[in-house]
Amino acid sequence: QVQLVESGGRLVQAGDSLRLSCAASGRTFSADAMGWFRQAPGKEREFVAVHTWITGRQYAAEYADSVKGRFTISRDNSKNMLYLQMNSLKPEDTAVYYCAASRRGGRDDYLYWGQGTQVTVSA
Repeated sequence: QVQLVESGGRLVQAGDSLRLSCAASGRTFSADAMGWFRQAPGKEREFVAVHTWITGRQYAAEYADSVKGRFTISRDNSKNMLYLQMNSLKPEDTAVYYCAASRRGGRDDYLYWGQGTQVTVSA
């Protein structure tokens, strides 16, 4: 059974840094796209970042404009882990953050999803 379990979310102040982790189990995802999404209260879930295998060039990262330059997505295949390093956090980054694995089609179309971890950024 495949599971994705996020951790690392907590209450922080604006300007702080935080690293989210996503532990995958049940299979490996080394050749699969893995991503982070978030959902703020009263809003739809939105794309944050994706880490994609590019044949012959290893991995490529893509970010939402709202987090570009502040967030970094990475993975450790030896541990079957995905990470999201978040720097210069803003109150508008407050949301539940979700890990996703095995993209099937469009940007938001993933086979596996975690349960989420809450990130709250106070002003």
